[in-house]
Amino acid sequence: MREDFKNIALFKNEDKKRFEIEVDGSIAFVTYKEVGNQIALLHTEVAPALSGRGIAGALVEKTLQYIEDHNKKVAPYCPYVFAFIQKHPECKPLVDASFKEDKKR
Repeated sequence: MREDFKNIALFKNEDKKRFEIEVDGSIAFVTYKEVGNQIALLHTEVAPALSGRGIAGALVEKTLQYIEDHNKKVAPYCPYVFAFIQKHPECKPLVDASFKEDKKR
């Protein structure tokens, strides 16, 4: 993760069912559904004004760290999250064993 994103706090907005970070007054988020020990990540969204700066990657990395820190497993239904995990094999142990690649969409 880039140094300038390390101090940005991740917020779990339980009312809106999304993990959020705020950058330059805009909110980037990943929507989720939590059932038992699994957190399904459904959709990643970054404001157009923030695109191209690595914010989505930082958001997903922070979200996966939250999942690991809370001893949960992830179901990466969001194509961006799925691709992120594919590019970062160290994250693969977080994927719930019941998640199948063909169910990603």
